[in-house]
Amino acid sequence: MDREEALASAFVELADTLVEDFDIIDFLNRLAEHCVSLLHVDGAGILLTNPQGELHLIAASSEKTRLLELLQLQGFQGPCVACYTEGRRVDYSDPDPDAEVEDLPWPRFAKAARQEGFRGVCALPMRHKGKVIGALNLFLHDSGPLDDRRAALGQALSDIATIGILQERATRQQEILADQLQYALNSRVVIEQAKGFLAHRLETSLDEAFAALRTLARGSNRKLVDIALEVITEPDKVVPDLQP
Repeated sequence: MDREEALASAFVELADTLVEDFDIIDFLNRLAEHCVSLLHVDGAGILLTNPQGELHLIAASSEKTRLLELLQLQGFQGPCVACYTEGRRVDYSDPDPDAEVEDLPWPRFAKAARQEGFRGVCALPMRHKGKVIGALNLFLHDSGPLDDRRAALGQALSDIATIGILQERATRQQEILADQLQYALNSRVVIEQAKGFLAHRLETSLDEAFAALRTLARGSNRKLVDIALEVITEPDKVVPDLQP
């Protein structure tokens, strides 16, 4: 598949949310994957609000980006949080690796990002008609900013995903909507527990453990959280089918 076909396929996939078995976690993980492959960035993370307006990490392309997103949420500061609160694109750049992190914006984040090998971030709002529901965050090994062409494409992917999520939400009653987002957050906890258990059991990395979980879920046409729950509750039944 050439790049144009991959891009068209990504937009079609991100627009297809009005299905009975819609899984918001897998949907946003796919968005993160599309961003990494199509925009040639080194990582992606997605923060999303629940009905109470609280910001949560829902998807990340790697363990490194997951940790950086969680760090920002803990202190509620960093380029990705700023993007959400201000509802606009926010660029972060660390042009001099020898500079003191105290001289950079968000020093705590700057220090952690440098340790993880990232020197640039382009944070894009997930918004539609003035409503901001989260942020799509693109991480770079090189110092930023991301060029405008790739940033525009990233914003387009963010926009279509946001529209898809809002359309899917609009088909449900408020109680169901709240239950779905809470389910996504609870599911994420189960998945993180399964990742840790599996990484220890298979003596592999957290990223490889997560990839194994997703491969089995897709191969068996089951939800990721169901596979993760089985890893925790019935490891001897599931683990032999998982490969790092």
